[in-house]
Amino acid sequence: MEERSSEQPRVCVLAPTPLLTVTIEAAAAVPGTGPAAEGPHAPAAPEIHVHAGGQGLWIARMVSALGAEAIVCGPFGGETGVVAEHLARRERVTLRSTAGRGNGTYIHDRRAGERREVAVMAPQPLDRHEQDDLYGTILTEALDADVCVLTGADAATGVTASFFHRLAADLRTAGCLVVADLSGDQARAVADVGGAVMKISHTELIDAGYATADDLDSLRAGAQALLAGGARAVAVSRAGEAGLLAVPGEQLLVTAPRVRAVDPRGAGDSMTAGIAVALARGTSMHDAVRLGSAAGALNATRHGLGTGRRDAIERLAQHVTVRAVH
Repeated sequence: MEERSSEQPRVCVLAPTPLLTVTIEAAAAVPGTGPAAEGPHAPAAPEIHVHAGGQGLWIARMVSALGAEAIVCGPFGGETGVVAEHLARRERVTLRSTAGRGNGTYIHDRRAGERREVAVMAPQPLDRHEQDDLYGTILTEALDADVCVLTGADAATGVTASFFHRLAADLRTAGCLVVADLSGDQARAVADVGGAVMKISHTELIDAGYATADDLDSLRAGAQALLAGGARAVAVSRAGEAGLLAVPGEQLLVTAPRVRAVDPRGAGDSMTAGIAVALARGTSMHDAVRLGSAAGALNATRHGLGTGRRDAIERLAQHVTVRAVH
């Protein structure tokens, strides 16, 4: 049995689609560098960053940054999986890896400021035994955690919505607190079980059929439909606009200080991590969305996905307002 600090909350994360990520970044010019360093201002060679990534690992990275213990359950296999697993084990997370046939990979070029996809390789599908191992691993870890976060599976993995429905039902029966950051059929499968905190973007709310448009009234109706279906709470992120929180008996707008985004990609995952950590600490949903909104906002000001400083995030959370929508 592993030793565990009674003061450190534990969050386990289902990561059915871990990735190997390669990002090319521009480097500032350094005198005397570069392949043809003839002058004092020769261009520097680009920086190449290689990480383990994917939604589950990005969330776990932020969970750890916020001071909680992060346990990641996900499949690894093939050449890319060997590298991704090695890199994941070097992070401040506990990895519970299961067998896989090959992890997905992407190469992005950010030298011009925006992300440009150079190449992408889809993950290999998981067979029945590999899916069973993943299911048993996350179920077992969730029983020992304060919160279990469910993240989505790429269609190429072969993990279907029924996997999420069955898992959500077993976790609810076991009394586990679930935070689900899913879309489409997978979101509907967990919502149908009820009992989960649903974190969903406004576009995902529309794609899943709960809202008909992106105006506030339509999104409020969609969040209320999820709540009426049995969700414990619904947190809707709205890109640069104020977020929406629906809990039994009230709907609220969640407004964080505006920031200039360096890379908005991954802000929603950081928001999910903040909500999960706050709930694992035993706070209210109001305070959970404050911490989540702050984590998402500050992550958008950074180049690394799922990164940030705990002290800065918790200070920014004090400036996030939560007020009733009338």
